[in-house]
Amino acid sequence: MYKILIADDHPLFREAIHNVISDGFPGSEVMETADLDSALALTREHDDLDLILLDLNMPGMHGLNGLINLRNEAPTIPVVIVSAEQDKQVVLQAITYGAVGFITKSSPRSQMTDAIEQILNGNVYLPPDIIRTQKSPMGRRLNENPSFPPELLQALTRKQLLVLERMTKGESNKQIAYTLDIAETTVKAHVSAILRKLNVHNRVQAILSAGDIDFGAYLRR
Repeated sequence: MYKILIADDHPLFREAIHNVISDGFPGSEVMETADLDSALALTREHDDLDLILLDLNMPGMHGLNGLINLRNEAPTIPVVIVSAEQDKQVVLQAITYGAVGFITKSSPRSQMTDAIEQILNGNVYLPPDIIRTQKSPMGRRLNENPSFPPELLQALTRKQLLVLERMTKGESNKQIAYTLDIAETTVKAHVSAILRKLNVHNRVQAILSAGDIDFGAYLRR
C-alpha cells in the first residue's frame, strides 16, 4: 500500500492515472490536485507521501521551475514527471533537477504501471528511447560526468558490464536478474560496485553517461 499524489490539471488524465494506480497497486491511497500551490500545500500536510506524479504544464509550474520549488519544499518525497513533453533535453533536465523518473503520457498503460513500480522500488525510470539515443552536446553539458574514460570501463568485470548495459536499457534490478539469470541481490551488489568504480553518485548518472557506450567492444576484449 502506497500514498501517492497526482498533480495534473486535466481531470480525465488524473482519472486515468488513478485507475492505473488502483489496478496496479491495490489498497493505495491516492490524492489529486490541479495546480502547484495545492500540491505544495499537500506535501506540507502529508510528509509521508511515497510518490508525487507531477505534470510539467499545470498552473503554477512555469516548466521545470515548479519541479525545483517542489523539490526544495519536500526534498525527501520522490517526484516523477508525467508529461506529454517528449523533448529529450527537457527529460534530461528534469532528472538533473531532481526528478526520479519521467513518464510520457503517451505510454501504454502496462508501461506506466511498470515505470511506477520501478520507481517505488527505488529505481530511476527514463523512457527507453531517451536512454538509447546518443546525447547531443547540450545534453552532455547537463551531466556532471558526461562520459566515462576507457580505463574506468576497463576496470569493470564482464558481469558488471553486462549489468550496466541492461541498466542503460531502462531495466530494473528484477528484470536484469531475470535476463542474466542471477539473483536480484547479486544485481544490487554489481550496481553498487559499478557506481563505485565509475565514480558516480547514483544510478541515473551512470545511465545517462553510459547511454552511447559500445558495450560490444568492451565485452569482446
